[in-house]
Amino acid sequence: MRASANERHERLERLGHIDDAACRRFQSTVEFAGRKWNAAILLAGVRGARRFSEYRATVTGISDRLLASRLRELEAEGLIERHVRPTTPVTISYTPSTDGLRLIELLQPLTEWGLERADAAS
Repeated sequence: MRASANERHERLERLGHIDDAACRRFQSTVEFAGRKWNAAILLAGVRGARRFSEYRATVTGISDRLLASRLRELEAEGLIERHVRPTTPVTISYTPSTDGLRLIELLQPLTEWGLERADAAS
C-alpha cells in the first residue's frame, strides 16, 4: 500500500533536521554497506559461516584474494571479529560483531523494500 502525498510530506519534514555532516556520514555508511560482497559476507556469518572456507563456499563468485581483503576491511570497521586459536595448524574464525549484526538488522527493511519494488514491477 502506497503512502499518501501528505504522509510522504510528513516523513520528509521529520528528516529536515539532518545537517550536511549527517548526510556525509549517511552517504559513507550506505556506500560501505553497499560495496560489493560486504553484505553477502556479513549475511554468511549470520547464517553460520565461521572459517574462511565456509565463507568462500557461501559467498559464491568471490575470489579468495578478495574475500580475504573484505574480511580484513570488515574487521577494521568493527563489523567482523577475527578469532585465532593456537592449534596445530592455527585455527582462524570470523564472526559478525554486535555492530555487524546491527547493520544486517538495519538493512533488512531496505531488502524488503527492494523485494516489494521488484514484485510491483513484475
